[in-house]
Amino acid sequence: MNANSKPVGPAGPESSDSYDAVVIGAGIIGAATTLELARRGWRVLCVDKAASAGAGSTLNSCAIVRFSYSTKPGVVLAWEGLHYWLNWRDYTGVEDELGLIEYRQCGQVVLLSDDTDHPQRVRALWHELGIPFEEWTSEDLARRLPIFDQGCYGPPKLPSDEQFWEEPSAQLRGAIYSPEAGYVNDPQLSVHNLQRAAEAAGACFMFNSQIVEILRSSQRVSGVALADGARISASVVVNVAGPHSYLINQMAGVYDSMKIKTRALRHEVHHVPAPDGFDYETQGFTAADDDTGVYYRPEVGNHILIGSGDPTCDEQQWVHPDSYDNRISDSQWEAQVLRAGRRIPGLGIPHQKKGVVDLYDVSDDWVPIYDRTDLDGFYVAIGTSGNQYKNGSVAGHVMAELITAVESGLDHDNDPLVVTGRYTGMPIEVGFFSRNREAAATSMSVHG
Repeated sequence: MNANSKPVGPAGPESSDSYDAVVIGAGIIGAATTLELARRGWRVLCVDKAASAGAGSTLNSCAIVRFSYSTKPGVVLAWEGLHYWLNWRDYTGVEDELGLIEYRQCGQVVLLSDDTDHPQRVRALWHELGIPFEEWTSEDLARRLPIFDQGCYGPPKLPSDEQFWEEPSAQLRGAIYSPEAGYVNDPQLSVHNLQRAAEAAGACFMFNSQIVEILRSSQRVSGVALADGARISASVVVNVAGPHSYLINQMAGVYDSMKIKTRALRHEVHHVPAPDGFDYETQGFTAADDDTGVYYRPEVGNHILIGSGDPTCDEQQWVHPDSYDNRISDSQWEAQVLRAGRRIPGLGIPHQKKGVVDLYDVSDDWVPIYDRTDLDGFYVAIGTSGNQYKNGSVAGHVMAELITAVESGLDHDNDPLVVTGRYTGMPIEVGFFSRNREAAATSMSVHG
């Protein structure tokens, strides 16, 4: 191994080339899986091609914590995930020299209009599961968010559409408000916190290291090979490689045998100043607006972060994860910011475009895959980008429970594991996230 790929963290006498498990990817879910396995007594190495933890797609996550999923298992997972953030100091159990993240519980607003059904599904699931929320009238919405215009402009359109600037066809019917929702102030720091916690439990991390081969012995995984020639033995390998996950699956020879596939999707998020006279950073909420096809989050400097809700009018750009344009495009900037301007007429639209471009790891139905594979010992936590950052720690717990159970003889494909939530006690149906499921009926968007 070269100097840059030397494992960092506590190490046993043979841990430089032999481990119980190798986790590929040091993003939020990879680091959490590493931590959870290490706390169960496994000797774990987490490998990442980037220079530090959380430097991949996690780095540019909007880090929104919300429960507005279109499936019951999705809501259950997110509600359980909230409690890790609320108990972050106790959960990590370490002092990080960089400090710990802050969870900013600003709440989430989901706007209601007649031509969008996702909010109705969310409301019904919250009722069923007992997720706390408030019903807001139009008057409530005007009082809490006076900068929002309450016209209905949907379905979402591109500015080039001649109907884009037409007057509203109706008025919003209020909103549903989730007071426990919010966002994490620094997504990369959250991964560093998990890294330090995992190291305290005995795990190692290796950066600047690229996987070039998944090793196997007979019908079982036996480790990984790195670009520098190093070969690391392990009886379990976990693919948590984000947008690169499909490439790792191809290396392992399991891509074709999975019914649900993943791909890398290019995505943009933009930052614009809040309207004069309203402090969105301290008075605003995260907000989902299917009527205009965008979502919002408070941003530092009294800015508003604007992302796409993946309406059908927006072009989907499926790319190779090592070759894509990371510059903000004029067309997407115009589409997202001008759509947001319909909802927030006083929005500041700067001449200089500001924001980030990164990749989502997206499954065929926008539901993640937390599962074993047809190669014994090879597991996947993939298809997670865009809507699973908030579930990072609970996903790590689920993966560790799944790996432990399957390695102990559970036939998960025919007798799917159910994990009891550590905080909520709710049943997490891991089989719902199977690689071989029928495509779920979802929002087919970042909502999940």
